[in-house]
Amino acid sequence: MPAKLYLIPVTLGDSPVENVIPALPVEIINRLEHFVVEDLRSARRYLRKAGLKAVFDDLHFYLLNEHSGDAEPDEMLAVLLEGNSMGILSEAGVPAVADPGARLVALAHRHGVQVIPLVGPSSILLALMASGMNGQSFRFHGYLPVKKPQRLNSIRKIEKAALESGETQIFMETPYRNMSLLEDLLNICREDTLLCLAADISLDTEFIKTKAVCDWKKDVPHLHKRPAIFLLNRI
Repeated sequence: MPAKLYLIPVTLGDSPVENVIPALPVEIINRLEHFVVEDLRSARRYLRKAGLKAVFDDLHFYLLNEHSGDAEPDEMLAVLLEGNSMGILSEAGVPAVADPGARLVALAHRHGVQVIPLVGPSSILLALMASGMNGQSFRFHGYLPVKKPQRLNSIRKIEKAALESGETQIFMETPYRNMSLLEDLLNICREDTLLCLAADISLDTEFIKTKAVCDWKKDVPHLHKRPAIFLLNRI
């Protein structure tokens, strides 16, 4: 039987697996012996939490993250082409969306390997669903530039696109820089621009609210070190 590449969802943080992961991904985890992961320790912890029954020493793990070289996805592809099905796990949510796993997925398509996405929590889509903003037309920008001048310029362009098109603009930041980004948004954006802040999605501490920038200025939430998604649009 030809090998398949499964995109395996994980929990967003420490939420119970049964709250956000359907039964099928858990079943497939127990069929596989090869896993592509961003971080070995957290992947093992999640697999055990999700109900993996195998002994870890009997499994094969391959690291694919921002530090991986260009040749490493080719080595993983070779395992697939030898007839071994594999599963990709992201560090949070679904693989291959704002995630290095996309490199292996692209290779799989080019070599005729079937790619199977499994249902699970996407913080990007969950934030959009809960924002009340335009879900018919939207754009995801990923991470904004780290350096302040470039970041401020990106915010101006993103807000302009939202105001002119009505298209929801979605972006994110490394959790420890959330407050810096939020400060820039509140300083730069128009008073009547809508801003949705979605943090700790699916956790007990989940926080999702959409308000005009002028209203956020009156009550700035604390988002430091909390995984968050930011969305902008016009009223």
